[in-house]
Amino acid sequence: MKRKFTVEAPDGATRVLLHTCCAPCSSAIIECMMQHGITPVIYYCNPNIWPEEEYRIRKDECTRYATALGLEIVDDDYNHDAWLGCVAGLEHEPERGGRCVRCFEMRLERTARYAVEHGFTVITTTLMSSRWKSLDQINEAGRRAVARHPGVAWWEQNWRKGGLSERRAAIIREYGFYNQQYCGCEFSVRIKD
Repeated sequence: MKRKFTVEAPDGATRVLLHTCCAPCSSAIIECMMQHGITPVIYYCNPNIWPEEEYRIRKDECTRYATALGLEIVDDDYNHDAWLGCVAGLEHEPERGGRCVRCFEMRLERTARYAVEHGFTVITTTLMSSRWKSLDQINEAGRRAVARHPGVAWWEQNWRKGGLSERRAAIIREYGFYNQQYCGCEFSVRIKD
């Protein structure tokens, strides 16, 4: 991949906790970080994914990619019932609506908490690579998450530019990744129907 733009984590961090939603979304981001001297530790926190079999498929693909690159992956507990409680009342919201905001907040809060407990000073997320998600909503959720956890910075990086979308497509083909057709939650599937 050509380095079309420079990435630098806050405070020059060389180790970052990367909240990861799936292998396709994370692939080019991870590669880019590594090319810039940053080691991501993959944090798989996705209680929103439904059904559980879908969760496992996506987790297995993330694990396969992490293993191929010699990276650590941390699997957060799958607690879909807790996630359902978190988004209760927002089931009929559209994509980029209130349900998505609440979902981002929950997952990034857990990421920030894990960061503090395990000595990370910077977090970011692969959610920012998806054209279906609002960068503003994700960044706001990330800023709120780190505000509750002093010592952790939110890395606000637009992972859609610099050729990363094209590189993502190439890596998906190269690894033969399972590439899902919905964000993960049952409500996003129903909205598409």
